[in-house]
Amino acid sequence: MPNNLCLSRQCLGLVTRIECAISPVASANGLWTLLCAAGLDGSQPTAIRVQGPFHGLKAAESVLEAIGDSLLQQGYSEAESPAIWELHMRAELRKVNADQARFLSGWETRP
Repeated sequence: MPNNLCLSRQCLGLVTRIECAISPVASANGLWTLLCAAGLDGSQPTAIRVQGPFHGLKAAESVLEAIGDSLLQQGYSEAESPAIWELHMRAELRKVNADQARFLSGWETRP
């Protein structure tokens, strides 16, 4: 199973795009997160969502597969163009990693 997904759907002359990617959470042994960006093709994403963390790559892959299956049933198909919002999702992953680091450091600094 690939660790990313790029789907699109045309409706009323507009092309809606959804990109999803699985990434490991930094400094969190074995934790993975799923990031999804959605919006109109050819523009900035209008929404970026994070799910997880998941314990292990297989758990994250199963959620990605379920999301992909659901979107395919709703009329989405694999996008012909490559992923265009990877930088947006990396920025969101940096936020997740920073939050994770603050959470972990908070436990270490308490008496």
